[in-house]
Amino acid sequence: MKLELNGKTALVAGASRGIGLAIAAALAAEGCNLALAARGREGLEAAATALAAPVSLHGGDVSDAGQAKAAADAAASRWGGIHVLVCNAGSGRSVPPGTETEAEWRRVLDVNLFTSLNMIAAARPHMRPGGAIVCLSSIAGLAALGAPVAYATAKAALNAAVKNLARPLAQEGLRINAIAPGNILFAGGTWDRKLAEDRAGVEAMLAREVALGRLGTPEEIADLAVFLASPRAAFITGSILVADGGQLR
Repeated sequence: MKLELNGKTALVAGASRGIGLAIAAALAAEGCNLALAARGREGLEAAATALAAPVSLHGGDVSDAGQAKAAADAAASRWGGIHVLVCNAGSGRSVPPGTETEAEWRRVLDVNLFTSLNMIAAARPHMRPGGAIVCLSSIAGLAALGAPVAYATAKAALNAAVKNLARPLAQEGLRINAIAPGNILFAGGTWDRKLAEDRAGVEAMLAREVALGRLGTPEEIADLAVFLASPRAAFITGSILVADGGQLR
């Protein structure tokens, strides 16, 4: 399927590893110019080296609105506008349920909600009509699955933001959707660590809870993200698309 993204500019936040890097690679394969944003410059440079595409790099912590604006402004200046925004920055790490402090609530909301909200606000003035925003959420925002409470709350709030922003953004010719992945395995990620600590326990959980009985890959999420970013998904907005191997019931 031709996704009609050749020559378009995509700004990917949280692009240095895992799902974000896989999405950047998939966008590159479709012929996109890439603007990559992440906190670590070293990780960004390694990502750029791995991608066979025109790339600009924008370091900074996008949980800070000023740094998010600086990244979006620089990307738009370099490429003459933005057609696709991918909001992937986030982390599922938190404290055990019931032990959250005010500081922990704010930290997790900053990392998993305001990273996306800041990037949307920053990129919006630069986005071209027909453009698309894709946010990375989680099935933890849709059901009580034992994930850290602050993380699940942040992702539920992100889902609500996506649904409620769809109408005002549509007036500007923009679409917005979110992907809610299940358990995704990549080097250095949560499930990589859990497999190293207790492979038998992970395999038992997958057999019990996930219809397909396995972990997902970043590439499987990237394929969905690139489709949502493309004109082929022109009638989809305000949706939360689940890719979890059948874990939700």
